[in-house]
Amino acid sequence: MTLAIEMKNITKQFPGVKANDKVSFNVEKGEIHSLLGENGAGKTTLMNVLFGLYKAEKGEIFLKGEKIAIENPKQALKKGLGMVHQHFMLINRMTVLENIILGMGNELSLNKKEHRKRINKLAGKYDFAINIDEKIENLSVGMKQRVEILKTLYRGAEIIIFDEPTAVLTPGEVEELYNILNMLRDQGKTVIFITHKLNETMEIADRITVLRNGKKVSTIRKEDTNTNKLAQLMVGREVEFEVEIKEKKPGNEILKVKNLELLLGKNESIDLSIQQGEIVGIAGVEGNGQLELEEMIMGLRKVKKGHIYLNNKEITEMRTKDRKKMKIAYIPSDRHNRAIFKNFTIEENILLGYHYKLPFCKNHILQKDNLKKHSQKIISDYNIKTPDSGQLIKNLSGGNQQKVVLGREVSQQPEFILAAQPTRGLDIGAIEYIHNLLLELREDNKGILLISADLNEVIKLSDRIAVLYEGKFMGLKDKKDFSRKEIGMLMAGEMIDSEA
Repeated sequence: MTLAIEMKNITKQFPGVKANDKVSFNVEKGEIHSLLGENGAGKTTLMNVLFGLYKAEKGEIFLKGEKIAIENPKQALKKGLGMVHQHFMLINRMTVLENIILGMGNELSLNKKEHRKRINKLAGKYDFAINIDEKIENLSVGMKQRVEILKTLYRGAEIIIFDEPTAVLTPGEVEELYNILNMLRDQGKTVIFITHKLNETMEIADRITVLRNGKKVSTIRKEDTNTNKLAQLMVGREVEFEVEIKEKKPGNEILKVKNLELLLGKNESIDLSIQQGEIVGIAGVEGNGQLELEEMIMGLRKVKKGHIYLNNKEITEMRTKDRKKMKIAYIPSDRHNRAIFKNFTIEENILLGYHYKLPFCKNHILQKDNLKKHSQKIISDYNIKTPDSGQLIKNLSGGNQQKVVLGREVSQQPEFILAAQPTRGLDIGAIEYIHNLLLELREDNKGILLISADLNEVIKLSDRIAVLYEGKFMGLKDKKDFSRKEIGMLMAGEMIDSEA
C-alpha cells in the first residue's frame, strides 16, 4: 500500500467550535476515497486544511511519505493537489479557455494557441466534449463542473478533492461524473470525495472514512460495509431507512390545478388534484417546470394560462399572504432566499409571515413573551439543536434551519402543505426526521404536494406520482402502478406504450 496523503492528529478550531479534533486520515495512491459524514461533521474543514485554505492549530501532513507544510492553495497546486469546490470558482463572462489559464501567468505573455492545443488534447483524453471557446455562462451545471475538473488536471493535479460534487447535478450528470471519477482512478489519479450521501459512497468509493462531530469514527473498505452500518457510524445510532406508509383512503379535494401552463413557449399545460390524507410527488429533472409550479401555487409567479383552486375557491390571482391565510404551509425549494433571513434570530425567523397575527401581535404591538414561548415549543417539538431561541439562524446546521421552517409553517395548523425540495442538502438524520414528519401530516389528513429532485424520496413518500417533463405530465398514477424504470424513461421524455 502506497499512501498518497497522510494527515495525523489534525486539530482545527473556530470560535466556540472544534471543527476537527485530532483527526488522522490517509488516502492510498490511485483510489477513490469517500470522506463521509453529516453536515457539520468537519469533512470540508479537514480538506480545506489539506488544500491550504485553513491552517490547523495542531497536526502533520505527509505527501508520499514526506512531511510538508501547505500555507495556501498556490502551494497545494504546486505539490499536485487540486480541489473542485461545491460552488464553482469560475468567471461566467470568460471562456472555458480563459478560466483554465487564469492566474497561470501574465495574460499578455500567454500563448493561447499552445494552451488551446494542450487543453483540447487533455479534454480528449478524458472524453470531455467541451468547446473551450464557449463562455461559462452558456454552459450547463454539469459542463461547468467538467471545466473545473479540466482546470485542476491542466494545472498538474495528481490528488483531486471533490467537495459534495453531486449536490447540483441531475441524475444523468451524476452518472457521467461517476464515469469521470473511475476514469481518473484508472489513469492513476487519487480522488477524495466529500459527501453525506450513502448511496453514492457505496457506488463510487474504494475506501470510506467517516467523521462525526469533528472526530474520525472509522475507515473501512466498501466491501466490508453497507448503507445501514455507515449510517450508524455517521449519526451514532440506528437509522430507519424504510418507513411504513399505512393504507389510507383520501378525503376531499384540497388543491386543484386546471390547464396550468408552466413553461412559456412550450404550449403545454397540466391538470392536478390533491386530496386530504395523500402525498402527491412530482418527479423530474430540475428545470422542467417544478419551480414554476411551486411559485404559481404560492402566488410568487403570475399565471399566464390556467387556474388554481384551494378548497373549491379560485386563488389564481390571490396574493401570497391571502393564500397563506387559507391554511397553506410553504416549504420553499430555496431555503436561504425564500424561507429564512440568515442574520435574524430563530425567534425572528419563526415570526416571518405571521407577524400580524395572534398570539404574536395584539393591537399592532409585538407580544415578545408569546413569541419566545412559541419558539421554545418549536425548538423542543422539532428537536432543534440550539442553546436558545435568541441564536442567529445562520449558526444552525442546514437540517436545523429546515426544522425551524417546518416548525413555523406546520405550527399554524395548515390543511395543505407545499413541500419543495424539503431535504435538499441535508444529512441522513435530518432527512429521516422530515420524512417521518411529512408522513405524520399525511396521517393527520393534510394534503401534501412534494416536489423533489430526489427520485428515491418521491418514490418513498408518495401515494401518487406525476412525472414532469418540459412543462407537461408524462404520466400521473398511483405509485404501485409505476416502476422505477418507467419513471426514469418518462423523466427523459420517452413515451411508454401503456401511457399512449
